[in-house]
Amino acid sequence: MAGNLVARSIHDLTAGAWFGGSLMGAIGLNGAAAEAKDPAERTRLSSLGWKKWAPVQTAAFGAHFLSGLAIMWENKGRMAKQDGVMRLSVIKSIVTLAGAGVSLYAGLQGAKVDTLASEGAKGATEPKPGASEELRSAQQQLKILQWAIPVFAGSVIVMGAKHGEMQRPKNVFAGLSR
Repeated sequence: MAGNLVARSIHDLTAGAWFGGSLMGAIGLNGAAAEAKDPAERTRLSSLGWKKWAPVQTAAFGAHFLSGLAIMWENKGRMAKQDGVMRLSVIKSIVTLAGAGVSLYAGLQGAKVDTLASEGAKGATEPKPGASEELRSAQQQLKILQWAIPVFAGSVIVMGAKHGEMQRPKNVFAGLSR
């Protein structure tokens, strides 16, 4: 049991950090920043919070990737022999990489919003009338991305749970006898 405990724990905790951090940012941070009295402060404060979160999220992605490799290595025999395990592992890897790419892209759009913070805004992802096209575009993209990211992260968590269910003895037996 202890062979995979550390790697699986890191893998689950980092996916949880990605999911929870993205939701907290979209709901809590961006929501609170929108309440700032000064329109220029709304995007600036949100950007400051996301900048503080970025190193944690980056470390979580790195740890998630490395722990995922360790889990795959430990389960290479089961992946090759148990029906569906390899397929789910590939899908989960693709979703994780796509989600990481979306998160990176959101960070780049957030950096644009940060550089244009002096224009002011209704909220972190809501441009005010008369905003430059660059700010408006970045905020409109962030409005979608802030909800897409937890969908990716949540999907990774659900697929991790599916992997766990596939390790139940009755499911291993059923998958090996096909």
